[in-house]
Amino acid sequence: EYSSPVQVGALTTWSKPACGLSHCIAVKTDGTLWAWGRGTTPLGGGGQLGQGNTTNYSSPVQIGGLTTWSKPACGNYASAAITTDGKLYAWGYNAQGQLGQGNTTSYSSPVQVGALTTWADVSMGDNHTLAVKTDGTLWTWGLNNYGQLGLSNYTTPINSPVQVGALTTWSKPAGLRVSSGVLKTDGTLWGMGWNGYGELGTGNTATYNSPVQVGALTTWSVIAQGCNRFYQAAITKG
Repeated sequence: EYSSPVQVGALTTWSKPACGLSHCIAVKTDGTLWAWGRGTTPLGGGGQLGQGNTTNYSSPVQIGGLTTWSKPACGNYASAAITTDGKLYAWGYNAQGQLGQGNTTSYSSPVQVGALTTWADVSMGDNHTLAVKTDGTLWTWGLNNYGQLGLSNYTTPINSPVQVGALTTWSKPAGLRVSSGVLKTDGTLWGMGWNGYGELGTGNTATYNSPVQVGALTTWSVIAQGCNRFYQAAITKG
């Protein structure tokens, strides 16, 4: 353990990182994707490092040979990433359908989510996934025990992407433990799911199974994925 920042190697070509409960993935400026950390889960299976196995790695290892990776995301024991041509891939633990494959099979190497090439951004919570398309629509899948998918129900898990409402103004998603947050293109902030500690910022502790606006501000610009264990979200406004 380290109480101060420690550099990962000596490279100066890292671009976009993402970390889950016990693993990390990161994109380099050359478009390659790398992973390190825990490759298994306490529940069996895993493969969130994308190496075709469930081995732990204490140093970054490249995932496949593609040089078109763009936006990475991590959940508890799962990973996802979008390529520069708009394809979405996911891998790792999939007991709740969080990989969007239409099943609950775990995969230890990246598998494409459907055949679409219109994905723009992705984020993962503990066991659920949110993604925004280039047309501004919002899609969710995975565990839904507290309405974190925003689909107006609390209990039904979804193992393939389902659109949240009909709006085309969604911009940036963020998965929390069993909650979700999303920005719109108009600068408003929205939340859904478990809210027992007020993590949705709605001024109460009510749970919401559909997106609810956080306050009335229209100047939100960045939303960060929350801490898996402690239900925390970090949001800044411009």
